[in-house]
This record gives sequence, structure tokens and C-alpha cells, in this order.
Amino acid sequence: MKPKYKQIARRQLDATLARFGEAGSVQFPAKGWIRAVREALGMSGKQLAGRLQVSQPRVFKLEQGEPAGALTLKTMRQVAEALDCVFVYALVPRSSLEETVKTQARAVATERLQRVSHTMLLEAQGLSPEEQQASLDAAIEELVREMPKDLWDMKP
Repeated sequence: MKPKYKQIARRQLDATLARFGEAGSVQFPAKGWIRAVREALGMSGKQLAGRLQVSQPRVFKLEQGEPAGALTLKTMRQVAEALDCVFVYALVPRSSLEETVKTQARAVATERLQRVSHTMLLEAQGLSPEEQQASLDAAIEELVREMPKDLWDMKP
């Protein structure tokens, strides 16, 4: 995908994911969503088992497995359907995708410019703080715009 299309796709996905912004602050029920919803509905394990067409011990295993992260997405969808719920699955960034890319670009640009600045200092060609900042800003902008394949090789 061309860099300008990556940026458009990133912005569109950011807009979609913004709707999940509060998801990170939602408290996960200690005994899991399945049990919490089932009990809130006043549904017994046996009744849920009947809706899922599984045994009652299987429902117990599902409720035990969910908080441990041991259930597949397919199983979670099936249980949600049996509870008349919608199963929602998303990767919600801590900040926007655009900010994540800029943070990575800043780390890469800073590391690259430190190497160049060191060489220039050795040759008595150092930049002023203002020139260094302008150079850093330009490098970040270029990295965000071009999205080189090695952008994510370095850990921030």
C-alpha cells in the first residue's frame, strides 16, 4: 500500500476505534462476562447449556475458561448469541494510531540525528538547538509521510 493510502487508512481506522475509547476503562467482571451476564439475566447454567446445546458441566468450563483467556473467539460469539448479546472484539490503541506512528518516528529520527550530530560535532559543524529541532521535526514528518519498511525495526 502506498504511503499516502496508509495514512488515509490509519486515519479512518482511528475514527472507527475512537468509538471504543472508553473500553479500556471498563472493569472486567472478576468471574467473567459470561457468568456476569447469565446471572444478571437470572439464567441458570443448565438453561444456558440448553441454549448452547451443550452439557451443564461444559457451561461451567466455559465460565471458568473465559477469565483465563482460554476461549476462542468463535466460542465467545456462540455464547454471546445464546445470551442475546453481541460479542465485540477489537484492538484498542492506548493513543491514536497516528500518535503511535509519530512516537515511533520521533524515536527513529532522534536516534538517526544523534549519530549525524555526533559526526558533525567531531568535524566542528554542530547545529544550533533551533536547527537541531527543525531538523528533527522535518525527519519526523518525512518518516510519518513515507512510512519506510524499517520504521518499526527499532523499539522506542
